[in-house]
Amino acid sequence: MQVNTPALLPICKARALQLELCGRQPTAPRIGYSRILDRKKNLLEFCFSSDLGLGAGHPLGWLPDLKSTMSRHREGVMVICQHRVHGPRGLAHVAQLADLGSLPPRPLPKINFTWNGTLRELEASSQASCGGRGRPNMSAAAVNGSSGLEVLLSTLQSSGDTESTLNILNVLDELLSAGSDRRIHYMISKGGSQALLAALVKTAKCLNPNYTVLVPLLHLLAKLGCRDRRIGVKAEDANAVQLTLNLLKQNITHARISAACLMVIRVFCSSVTAANLLGEHRGLDAVYRLIPPHTSKHLTAIKAAIDALAALLCTKANVRSAVSKGYISGLLALYEDWHSRDTGHVAVRIRLALLRCLHQVTRSAAGREAVVGQGGLRLLFHTTQACLLSRDTESLVEPSVQLMRRCHPKTPLLLRSDHSAYYFPLPGREDTRAQSYLAVALGNKAESDEEESEDEDNEDGSQESESKDFDDDLETDLNKLRRRPEPDRPKELLAQYSQFCLEFTHDFGELESGSEPEESSSSSSFSSSPSSSSSSSSSDEEAFLRQSGSPLPQYLRGDRRNTDSEGAGSPSRSNPGGPSGTQDTAGRGPQAVAHLEPRDFQSQGSICSNLSQTAGEKEEERRGEEWGEREEEREKERTEEEHQSSLVDRLLATHGARVPHHDPQLYRAAAALTRSIPGFSILAFPDFWGHLPPPGPEPMAPRKPNVQRQKVFEDIQRMLDDGIINQVVFDLEDTNPQCINYQPDTLRFFSKFECGNLRKAVQVRRYEYDLILNADANCSINTQWFYFEVSNMAANIPYRFNVINCEKTNSQFNYGMQPVLYSVREALDGRPHWVRTGTEICYFRNRFCPAHGRRGQTFYTLTFTVTFKHNEDVCYLAYHYPYTYSALQSHLQVLQRSVDPAKQSLCDSLAGNPCPLVTITACPASRGWRDMHQLRNRPCIVLTARVHPGESNASWVMRGTLGFLCSRDPVAQSLRETFVFKIIPMLNPDGVVNGTNRCALNGEDLNRQWSKPSPVLSPTIYHTKGLLYYLNSIGRTPLVFCDYHGHSRKKNVFLYGCSIKETLWQSGSAVDTVGLKEDPGYRTIPKSLDRIAPAFSFNSCNYLVEKSRSATARVVVWREMGVLRSYTMESTYNGCDQGIYKGLQTGTRELEEMGVKFCHSLLSLRRDVSALDSKTLINHIHLDSSVLDHKSHNCFEDDEPPCLEEIEYSMYSCPGLSGAELDLDIDNNNSSSSSNEEEEEEEEEEEEEGQEREETSQRPSGKSGRSCLKSLFPQLISKGSVEQLNLKRSQCNGQYLS
Repeated sequence: MQVNTPALLPICKARALQLELCGRQPTAPRIGYSRILDRKKNLLEFCFSSDLGLGAGHPLGWLPDLKSTMSRHREGVMVICQHRVHGPRGLAHVAQLADLGSLPPRPLPKINFTWNGTLRELEASSQASCGGRGRPNMSAAAVNGSSGLEVLLSTLQSSGDTESTLNILNVLDELLSAGSDRRIHYMISKGGSQALLAALVKTAKCLNPNYTVLVPLLHLLAKLGCRDRRIGVKAEDANAVQLTLNLLKQNITHARISAACLMVIRVFCSSVTAANLLGEHRGLDAVYRLIPPHTSKHLTAIKAAIDALAALLCTKANVRSAVSKGYISGLLALYEDWHSRDTGHVAVRIRLALLRCLHQVTRSAAGREAVVGQGGLRLLFHTTQACLLSRDTESLVEPSVQLMRRCHPKTPLLLRSDHSAYYFPLPGREDTRAQSYLAVALGNKAESDEEESEDEDNEDGSQESESKDFDDDLETDLNKLRRRPEPDRPKELLAQYSQFCLEFTHDFGELESGSEPEESSSSSSFSSSPSSSSSSSSSDEEAFLRQSGSPLPQYLRGDRRNTDSEGAGSPSRSNPGGPSGTQDTAGRGPQAVAHLEPRDFQSQGSICSNLSQTAGEKEEERRGEEWGEREEEREKERTEEEHQSSLVDRLLATHGARVPHHDPQLYRAAAALTRSIPGFSILAFPDFWGHLPPPGPEPMAPRKPNVQRQKVFEDIQRMLDDGIINQVVFDLEDTNPQCINYQPDTLRFFSKFECGNLRKAVQVRRYEYDLILNADANCSINTQWFYFEVSNMAANIPYRFNVINCEKTNSQFNYGMQPVLYSVREALDGRPHWVRTGTEICYFRNRFCPAHGRRGQTFYTLTFTVTFKHNEDVCYLAYHYPYTYSALQSHLQVLQRSVDPAKQSLCDSLAGNPCPLVTITACPASRGWRDMHQLRNRPCIVLTARVHPGESNASWVMRGTLGFLCSRDPVAQSLRETFVFKIIPMLNPDGVVNGTNRCALNGEDLNRQWSKPSPVLSPTIYHTKGLLYYLNSIGRTPLVFCDYHGHSRKKNVFLYGCSIKETLWQSGSAVDTVGLKEDPGYRTIPKSLDRIAPAFSFNSCNYLVEKSRSATARVVVWREMGVLRSYTMESTYNGCDQGIYKGLQTGTRELEEMGVKFCHSLLSLRRDVSALDSKTLINHIHLDSSVLDHKSHNCFEDDEPPCLEEIEYSMYSCPGLSGAELDLDIDNNNSSSSSNEEEEEEEEEEEEEGQEREETSQRPSGKSGRSCLKSLFPQLISKGSVEQLNLKRSQCNGQYLS
């Protein structure tokens, strides 16, 4: 092939430039001079063939030799230069010369050129030729200042020669086809997109475009454009958008050209404005009509049309246009046709492309309504079931499932109101329930109407805060990190907390200076309670309060009708909602305290009782009914109580109390004094009877493959079927549960007991129930914790339970966690265990919405299947092992029988429940100066727990801590002699009692109130902070502060601490931390725990101070009180992924063990470090070398790896839109070469003749499928036609292109 020298010279110069793309130093080719003939005759035959190896030296080193050789023969030198490029080394050299790295072994065309003359004449001729063709004159300086790629792109834009353009396109395509996308991005940065667009516009505007150039140009533009985020904007600027659409309309009869145009249109639609521009010029109609029914021809072009249509549907305007024109029903019909007729699964990629179109459509509400209205859900359901039968169609299943999830109509929860069923009137605030409900009913109606007309683009907005960059939340202000804020209250108010620190002022007069105390006294704590009541009573409640060291409530002091209040300065009476109040705000007034007596739990499903004097009787008293009627009613109740009391006595006598450290009678006495919003009169059997840890380890539940998919199928089928029961079988707000018409085989539910949470149960199928949880009191959010009773079950029948209004975006239920179950029958048989249960467990987003259409709220479904062992059993199901407020009170009473810790009431909660404060330390051995000085200087350690009611695992850890510190263990005795423990085991008693998940009765998260807590609305936080302020003011700043929590999304147990340096390092702050001095002692306890605690993970700990957690206990105590070791200890709900507990779910035994191990870690803080070397203490710590092998994940990684199945359907992206997919389509389009076009034309004509005899389906637009196919490819252009077309040279530059 003879080529003009001017056309080849820029390519030669480009090949000779250095390698820039790959960032390597260029190397020079080795040039062999084949022969030089007849120098004397000034005839030089110079044939150089490059072996294209990688040598050393300058890449242009061979050019001076060539110039000097040719300059010596100025008299009509004839140079015959043959440059062969072949083999992998040859291509590698071309890539080097063109600045684009290595290439695969694919040969370039052989180029021969002949020039008669001198070198100067050659260069002058080339410059003149370039100027004549309109090219920019490239001087030597310009060439030397540009890269080879820039030279190629510049030549491409200005070239009018077909062969030169094809050569450049071929070189660029070869260079970009190999390696990674790095080359393509480099070309984009050098203006490659603009150059290709300019060449496209120039070529396409010709009167007779040269499609031999256009097709590879379109292919290269599509390949480059899918990696260029701004390709759509650049195409608009170059006026190439509408031009490409016109090319498509002009070539709909040519499959290969139309496919190339469609690929370019697809990449242009990355810009919304470009997509809208195409839609305005009827591009949507043109592309849609190119999609025929099932055929075996031109699959690449058909897929390109479907992909282009999917890209066009990325805008709301185009989706609305498609819906209005009926294209949605057409797409569904096409998918059904291709599905039913593609029996050989040859066109799976086309079916996937159609699903991608439907995914784009359903991003808007109008599109989803159209899909549902046209029967799309039923169609997708049946076709997906068929796809499951073949491995070849597995790629269609997941897109179909996610499409069905997205199109599933939103279903409001079956609730009267989104607000909690429990309402508590807050002090100082009016009862705004009626106004809030009315506002919700009126305001949300308008929001619901607006929501129907808007898209779901921000459907996952509720998770926006969680997807926010973690580093942006870190505190980077050094002043805020180092400055200690002023106290939030006057110093004079701190004196009231001295009553909780009597160990620092008590003179211990009972100890004689020369006498030795009893053994029990030396290891026990003293009583530092305020004044106790001198009155006596025979009731269990009075005995419980007297023995526990707490002051009796006023209504139990002497005359019960006396309601004289204490002084306002007492922190235990600072709350108007406490027991001193005259309003019965918690369901039990001052005169309503009574026994809780059990009834027959097997027939009634629970242990329950009636109050001896109910609120109804008080109402009768108020109305002035006769005394005789009241007396008769009381006598009737006393008779019933005696019967029930004898029943529980017989029960205990028959089965006996089998749980150590648990007394059912003591628990009942404590529960009788517990105040709740609804006034619970029923005890849950597990809380009353007690719990033993499971006898053996419980492995994490294996996740069944595709279990979520199966559950989604069942939910879709439930919507499509008409035989759904949908019967409410339990309603927490129903005042007359007897009206429910139970079927014989219907499960019965109950949750009206302490810590219970289940608002409504709906039977949807015979063995399937939807469960709706109750929101936290006084708000409408935070639904995650559940605890309820279920009865009337049949044995060996799988029951499916769906908790449909969970709120967290992910859960450990997706990673092996199981709910817990307690069987009454098993307990009576001597196995009182909470056990992990449930199969087919998964947690995913559903299509339920709030009852009144509150926008932005999303819900998730926790679904699990339980098979009960016994018929007619009574079982309890819970999110985690429950731990009630009454259980804490009874446990503290049991502990007082051991070392007698000082138990006080820090304050009363809003509902009037005392917040216990436990002081544990050893009494001094004597009143001697040394012993008293040692006591006065013991460091303080403050421990708190259960600020979030749903984190019951924190209470089990605290139970382990309390039990150990009050034990006779030598390590515990050493800790009591070393430290003073101030423990508040339940910061949110009201939330625990009423079964809330996160908030207190004020509707706020108490762990976000530490900066400025309200003494009225957050009394427990206010007075806990006041106690810490007081300790700080008297020079007894706690050595350690730790707040026990539970973590729902991570495994293991770990600590969060506070560190200035680590926060600045992680945030990338410019602050120089070299000069910052920080005590590294905050890592002492985590390192100790990592050695001794099997469930602890040091690598999961972090010590960062986040802005969003600036009001938490950990950060406030560290910042305002200056506590270096201020921690939050997080315990998993699930299990461990390291250590000896790897793969096991944690039980109450492991949680209590963690509380013990935390106490062991405090030994590292003892001043007398030599005590650690004591073999006695070391032996009691039980160090295990196997525990040290912890392989934890990094704390900065995600909580868990991505779930195997997509939890968020709104985040799902249908596969196939990647650059690799487009490259494959381009290769397929290139494979349909012109040599095969005549054969395809004959086959298509035969096919058309056969189709004329068949019945064709009608399209929504009125055209038949055959007509559409014929209009797309009525005949193919033969090879001769293409050659004839190529011979017609365009005259864009005033001359023919050769």
